[in-house]
Order: sequence, then structure tokens, then C-alpha cells
Amino acid sequence: MRHYELTYIIASDVDEEGFRSVLAQVQQWVEELSGKITETYQWGRRKLAYRIGEYTEGYYVTQQLELAPHATSALERNLRLYAPIIRHLLVRADE
Repeated sequence: MRHYELTYIIASDVDEEGFRSVLAQVQQWVEELSGKITETYQWGRRKLAYRIGEYTEGYYVTQQLELAPHATSALERNLRLYAPIIRHLLVRADE
């Protein structure tokens, strides 16, 4: 297992219940890939540096993960196809 940092932006039109369901969905994907989320930081709603589609604001979330290296591509595919997440970045954390 390697340590990764996942940062993603949730669309600003998602309500509180939808926000929680996005967090739960990401956790479910990580657990299905035999990984675990060790920490979650919710930055809150912030203005985007540039427009992404129709959005000028979004909810930023950063999570620390433990995940097998071969499982990252499956996780990124799920993040890319999930509509409420408008951008994501998965990087290996320094050891």
C-alpha cells in the first residue's frame, strides 16, 4: 500500500445531502479497491481560479489515502465519470 493525496472539487450546485453522498461514494470506491481513507479535509466552498464548464465556484475536499498502486487507474476512472466531481488530482504523497 502506498500513500496518496486526493484533491477534488464538487460542483457548487450540490446540496448538503448530495455533498455527503459524494464523500460516501468516494470512500466506497476506495474501500472496493482494498484501500482506506486516513484523513479528510473539507476546505468548503471556494471561488475557482478559472471557469470549469458552467461553474465558477466549488467545494474543495482533500483526502489522504492508502491504496495499492495498480488500483489508482480504476479510482481515477470513477472520479472522471462521476458528474458531481468537476475536477480531481491524485498524487503520491512523499514518504
